[in-house]
Amino acid sequence: MLDDVYFMKQALLEADKAKAKGEVPVGAVVVCKERIIARSFNLTETLTDVTAHAEMQAITAAANVLGGKYLNECTLYVTVEPCVMCAGAIAWSQLGKLVFGAADEKRGYQAYAPEALHPKTVVVSGVMAEECGQIMKDFFRSKR
Repeated sequence: MLDDVYFMKQALLEADKAKAKGEVPVGAVVVCKERIIARSFNLTETLTDVTAHAEMQAITAAANVLGGKYLNECTLYVTVEPCVMCAGAIAWSQLGKLVFGAADEKRGYQAYAPEALHPKTVVVSGVMAEECGQIMKDFFRSKR
């Protein structure tokens, strides 16, 4: 069944790809009409670009697939709560729905700019939060 858990598992597969490349393991997928149209993961180290977050990569890829900048009929699944920068991009793209796994108390948009998203964007948090948070904990534990 194609539900939030199914698509979050797909985002977790992307996070695994990031981890394998030594990137912070955040993954994202964009879904439109129950079809994944974009997949991405953090590429900040690979591209030496602080803006190369999984969400930013996914938004750009999805806009290219759709041939337009608005994603109002799309859902972004991301393993970790977006930062303020990504929340801004989510707002500008007029994303229809945001689903994220683990909360990010240190860098998440809700702590700094809870009103940053487009007012019509539906937010669902905590989907597979344990699994999404664990991959982050394991990654940073291995760096210490």
